Amino acid sequence: MTLRYALAASTALLLTGAPALAHSPAAPIATAAQTATSTATAPQTEHDKLFALFEDADARELELDPLGRLFRGDDQNADRLGDLLTDSSFLASRTNIKLNLALLAQIDRSKLDETDALAYDVFKYTQERALDGYSDEMRALTEVRPINHFFGLHTFYPQFASGTGVAPFKTLANYEDNLSRHDDYIAFIGRAIGKFREGMDSGVLETKLTVEIMVSQLDTQLETPLADSMFMAPTKAFPDTISAEDRARLTAAYEAKTREIYAATTGLRDFLKNEYLPVARDSIGLSQMKGGDKLYARMVEESTTLPLDPETIHQLGLSEVARIKADLEKLKKEVKFKGTLTQFFDYVRTDPKFQPKTREGLTQNFYDIGKQVDAKIGDYFSLLPKSPLEIRPYDPSTEKFEAGGSYQGGSPDGSRPGVFYFNAYDLPSRLTPGNVTLYLHEGAPGHHFQISLAQENEALPAFMRFGGTTAYVEGWALYAETLGYEMGFYKDPWNRYGTLQDEQLRAMRLVVDTGIHAKGWTRDQAIDYMLENSGMTRTEVVAEVDRYIAIPSQALAYKIGALKIQELRQRAEAKLGKKFDIKAFHAEVLDTGGLPLAILEQKIDRWIAAQAAK
Repeated sequence: MTLRYALAASTALLLTGAPALAHSPAAPIATAAQTATSTATAPQTEHDKLFALFEDADARELELDPLGRLFRGDDQNADRLGDLLTDSSFLASRTNIKLNLALLAQIDRSKLDETDALAYDVFKYTQERALDGYSDEMRALTEVRPINHFFGLHTFYPQFASGTGVAPFKTLANYEDNLSRHDDYIAFIGRAIGKFREGMDSGVLETKLTVEIMVSQLDTQLETPLADSMFMAPTKAFPDTISAEDRARLTAAYEAKTREIYAATTGLRDFLKNEYLPVARDSIGLSQMKGGDKLYARMVEESTTLPLDPETIHQLGLSEVARIKADLEKLKKEVKFKGTLTQFFDYVRTDPKFQPKTREGLTQNFYDIGKQVDAKIGDYFSLLPKSPLEIRPYDPSTEKFEAGGSYQGGSPDGSRPGVFYFNAYDLPSRLTPGNVTLYLHEGAPGHHFQISLAQENEALPAFMRFGGTTAYVEGWALYAETLGYEMGFYKDPWNRYGTLQDEQLRAMRLVVDTGIHAKGWTRDQAIDYMLENSGMTRTEVVAEVDRYIAIPSQALAYKIGALKIQELRQRAEAKLGKKFDIKAFHAEVLDTGGLPLAILEQKIDRWIAAQAAK
């Protein structure tokens, strides 16, 4: 899963080490001066100081991130994407982080109540980790690889600009803003080429595999006739409020600007294919890249929010794979399949009854699952999102390179729905036994609940409403899959087969990600391991392995996060006995956003103690 577009821009930039967006280096410096002045006259309670800092830090961050504003439903500065990949934006972001930590140190944590202390701890944790990522050493290892085939503005932006994404297209100003953003996108492409060149000089290079896939992605975009491109799509759906004269003017302007985008995209494609690919790495693991060992160790801790090393995670993964494989053996006997487990996997992979026949039929299946989940959800949750949830297939022009499913967050006020996207590319590979667990993960009560409930909680500071650690976000979604047992969905052995396969995928990720990036595994070795230990199709496995190559450590977060939430629930059930309330536990986990796992554990332990004392 990728949190489609809701996190795509910010996460892509973080994972590639790129800086936050900035208008100019002067902006944060002026704001910092204003902050220093304002804190002298701020209210004296530690609570007020803390939340004044949160508000100020958020305002400064949004000044650097107009794209982030749009994801919140605020179109201020919507004519900009920002000055991505510039020295000024990098330094501005680092200056803001240092300022945040300096101001936080002036607040006496011992004078805060429990809720405020939690917010203090989360803010301190996130800012310290962010500052680590903005070191010159990390920048030299990440920013010179500004995009890859899984995370990059080149795959995010076309959908974003198409009129079907987050950006609004309701007014004349909205259409003008989009044209202006195109200029920033074109400038970004030029700077990305420059960053790749810096990596060529320093010897910090992307893999040939990743570059080849990026070239294929760009070829696909360029093969689309200009009139049919996503960039022209807004001109085919003008609102009634835009006059015929303005429609004609805008259509001509969009066509001219799209030609410029195509030219820039052609330049990027040609550079990657003709100049960069010949010198790119043949190896696929970070440990085989200059400085990669240190980078991977940092990324593992960042992704899991726990002090874990690659070898520990690798061994945990081997143990989990063996456990789940044993459960699949039991299921094989339950359905009376005669043959080996490998033959059982092949049977499910190839039998037509498990393959959707049409895109429409696959869509209807997800609609039906959503209705069934809605009927049961109230038994397990007292907190429900205001934002509705829609179910959509990916656009056919991008689906080939998309994950099996993903989630795009709605707006905080519930006016824009959250969207569960599913993949209908290569229909025979989209096996239906996994549909229930995919919906529980990406939709309800997975990402839709976690993302929506956090951003709809206006009592939280913005960094907790709109932030979140991967280990929590993905750990919650994987934990949400397990609720299918209690809801009765997995009484059907084939639905249970699907969820065991999905759980096996997350367990194998612990083995394969660390295998690739810490143990020197080859791509074929990783593919073979996953095919041998699961019922995934080759199409699915290849996409997964190529994802781990592109974004090291991110895939570790799922299983690590889910195991921690499951551990906390088991602890609460054991200590509280009849006092345990599943709705209250879920509310406690969800109501403060995506916490680092160590901080979540502290919070749940305090909750358990409070419930036990009642």
